[in-house]
Amino acid sequence: DRHWLRYNAMAAGACVMSIDVKPHAYDPATQPELFEGVLARRVVAFVIDFIILAVPVLLAAMFIFAFGIVTLGLGFALYWLLSPATVIWALLYFGGTLGGPNSATIGMRVMDLEMRTWYGAPAYFVLGAVHAIAFWFTVSFFTPFVLLVAFFNQRRRLLHDILLGTVIINNASRASMLRGSMQGARAG
Repeated sequence: DRHWLRYNAMAAGACVMSIDVKPHAYDPATQPELFEGVLARRVVAFVIDFIILAVPVLLAAMFIFAFGIVTLGLGFALYWLLSPATVIWALLYFGGTLGGPNSATIGMRVMDLEMRTWYGAPAYFVLGAVHAIAFWFTVSFFTPFVLLVAFFNQRRRLLHDILLGTVIINNASRASMLRGSMQGARAG
């Protein structure tokens, strides 16, 4: 009996902790509209986000170059700040946008995507920042072929999504539009 075991464990001074395993909130079999076309639009969202991240970094590099010329070479020493500033900028961008009210980066918003935890909760700042770090580490260490993981699971999750317990889905407006078109196709 479960209660007898718990009572005896507590009497023996053991710490008893219940584990509540939550089910997946998004099922591709019953909610296919949430996953329809996500992979292709996710690639486009990545390109948009990459451009958004790269433009300020390139402007900073051009400024440092011009400053280096004006200061007769002394300003070139600021280039050592560019790499750490780029990492900080990327973490703030991903943490702030994924942890924001839309749970999506700007590129994801353009492509009608959002990130959720596997049990349905919206993303938060730390999860967004760690998501970016996990993406770059998995792609760097395991080559871009690691992205093929998405073709072997129904939720189209990448390796870093699986490791962090996140899922990228269509946002509510796109999902409802797809749901309507799927129901129309079944009826017609």
